[in-house]
Amino acid sequence: MSLESHQKISFEFFPPKTEEGRVKLLDVSKTLGQLDPAYFSVTFGAGGSTQQGTIDTVLEIKQQGFSAAPHLSWVGSTKENIRAILANYKSHNIDRIVALRGDIPSGTLDVGAFRYANELVSFIREETGDHFHIEVAAYPEIHPQAASAQADLANFKRKVEAGADSAITQYFFNFEAYIRFVEDCDKMGLIVPIVPGIMPITNYSQLARFSDMCGAEIPRWIRKRLEGFADDRESIKAFGTDVVSELCQSLLDYGCPGLHFYSMNQAESSLAICRNLGIDTP
Repeated sequence: MSLESHQKISFEFFPPKTEEGRVKLLDVSKTLGQLDPAYFSVTFGAGGSTQQGTIDTVLEIKQQGFSAAPHLSWVGSTKENIRAILANYKSHNIDRIVALRGDIPSGTLDVGAFRYANELVSFIREETGDHFHIEVAAYPEIHPQAASAQADLANFKRKVEAGADSAITQYFFNFEAYIRFVEDCDKMGLIVPIVPGIMPITNYSQLARFSDMCGAEIPRWIRKRLEGFADDRESIKAFGTDVVSELCQSLLDYGCPGLHFYSMNQAESSLAICRNLGIDTP
């Protein structure tokens, strides 16, 4: 099976910290670019640490002929800083942004200009009108800091009503969690594309650590199989590719608007999953 006309794929990168990483990422984006993604997104470092890295990476991807979407977080920033970043993006003909709160560094007292992501979305709309396609985050398994599932849905509703065009979910392995979230949004009249975030499985200890931090559940049967492989990296990758491919196929069959891969700046696993789905390079 290949994608339906309305279904698009995209990939997330993080800004590389070394010249070697930069060169490697350009090769990865060139490889994944053969799959005709809608865009590549690039994460945003809090407190100025990798903010320049984000724009540098985005511009290099654009120079390769691909669409790129920088993540934008307000943690540690003022409205003036955000305004300047938006103007810089506009000047480089960047027209898509992923608007997020971002991670709050431990010990931070002043989180920045806004309290909630919907306020950032509103600010972008006030400053730039409809120039940017704005993506926001969604949490089918509920944000780890949300007071309740209902409160989390209300937060998402505020982001959509503030002007978000579409959403990318936190990664998940429970197909039913995505279905329930989309159905709940439909009942609330939130008719925006909600693109599943997809995490390839290549390293169990890393996956477990990420999942603990972001609240993504690894089903017991998957955990036990991965634990059983111990340090057998190839078996972990093979099993992980099968499991995630099956999840993606179910999502596409359901009619999701696309798939957003958390690539970890690697091409191999995302490519393998896409091949299993009938999405291949020329």
